[in-house]
Amino acid sequence: MKKYNGLLITILTSFFFSFSDPISAQTKTHPDLQYAEATLLQQKANGFKGIWYMNQPSNDEYVYKYSGGMATYPANHRPFAIYAPEANKTFFCFGGSDDRSGTLYHNVSYYDHKKKKLANPTIILDKKTTDAHDNPVISIDDEGYIWIFSTSHGRSRPSYIVKSKKPYQINQFDTIRATEQANGKIKAFDNFSYFQVYHLPQKGFIALFTKYNEKGQRVIGFNTSRDGHSWGQWQVLAHIEEGHYQISTERDGKIGVAFDYHPKGKGLNYRTNLYYLETSDFGKTWTTASGTPVTLPLQQKQNAALVHDYSAEHLNSYLLDIDFDAHGKPYILTITSKGYEAGPRNAPRNWTLSTYDGQDWISNIITQSDSNYDMGSIYLDQENIAVIGPTIDGPQAFNPGGEIAIWNSTDKGRSWKKEKQVTAHSAMNHSYVRKPRYAQSDFYAIWADGNARKPSISHLYYMDKKGTVYQMPYTFKKKLIKATPLN
Repeated sequence: MKKYNGLLITILTSFFFSFSDPISAQTKTHPDLQYAEATLLQQKANGFKGIWYMNQPSNDEYVYKYSGGMATYPANHRPFAIYAPEANKTFFCFGGSDDRSGTLYHNVSYYDHKKKKLANPTIILDKKTTDAHDNPVISIDDEGYIWIFSTSHGRSRPSYIVKSKKPYQINQFDTIRATEQANGKIKAFDNFSYFQVYHLPQKGFIALFTKYNEKGQRVIGFNTSRDGHSWGQWQVLAHIEEGHYQISTERDGKIGVAFDYHPKGKGLNYRTNLYYLETSDFGKTWTTASGTPVTLPLQQKQNAALVHDYSAEHLNSYLLDIDFDAHGKPYILTITSKGYEAGPRNAPRNWTLSTYDGQDWISNIITQSDSNYDMGSIYLDQENIAVIGPTIDGPQAFNPGGEIAIWNSTDKGRSWKKEKQVTAHSAMNHSYVRKPRYAQSDFYAIWADGNARKPSISHLYYMDKKGTVYQMPYTFKKKLIKATPLN
């Protein structure tokens, strides 16, 4: 190990290549998989500049498998924002960058609900990659300290944890040299992908995340920590065939997890099925939605956690969001399609809400959009269910994102009505609409835009509950600033 700009780094061996010859390794390796050590910066960003990112050129009119403004990407990272009532502020992090989108900054800011102003973001670190899979997530502990978990895409780069020096402040952070138990040994906790973290009062952190194995398979599991410094033994939730993606939520101490799986021999672009598990005792026991206990890890595609067998219908299944209502009932938002490639041939792309009614899982289609990588969030308000996302075709059709709309259901998801389109005539696609934890009416959603067919700048936005959209200022040097409404 060695210290590099205040960050503890463990040199990891990539499962894709050897680091014995760094020059040849980098020429043979996709940029997303190149090794990089972050630099701790702790300086003001002087504006909200999002990261632009693309994945997998497609050599057609759509240019990439997916691309665009990815400051709040991916769906498997959460939360990006969290409301702190003691401070009356919503703290949020995002994948930032410079004017050229030449590197990934891990930025943190807040919205002051009393002053109705945004704070000048702090750039915590430069991740030394442009891979938005390395975007950060945020948490707040019982004492009000802000925690930023800097993720990594796979095993080729280290991950980091920082904690604010003072409660409810974003100017200075301490690096946390976290450890985890591993088969009776203690090792650095410095590599995690697709991180989802929740701090439960008087208990500590429970985090759901992915570890890539030697074959490149995504293995999903969880870990817990009382103090964020010492973590326990990582426990696998499921490892079916080629692995999984997962999304999660927390309410009143209950954690719900939805996940898909990659069938053997079909490649990691193919993901299908929908599964669900939950725990109410900090991960000690896991059950299905009906309360039936399960033995971990799940290893067969037909199991008690199965919500919908999309593989039997030859459909891909993409995870968007999950939430609990006031009664602890899970709601899962997904998109299904006929294949991973962009374009009309894999339509229809159905936005589907699945919920457990006490006896069975019920699925209803909300609407359709034009990309597998469109992403929105669920809002549960008593008897009203809302989904906010880019369901309207944008300027770069069949690429991720589009124009943002609000959809409503007053009959528990059986039927849906488009209540309002909140963006229109945009120059670039809006994408990855994220709901803050404990979302307040004046800072109800956050997302970014970007040109989905060529590199571009990326603005960040927030929206209030009424549907008024605010573009966060791209450049400014004040401590606090008001955003101007767009509609």
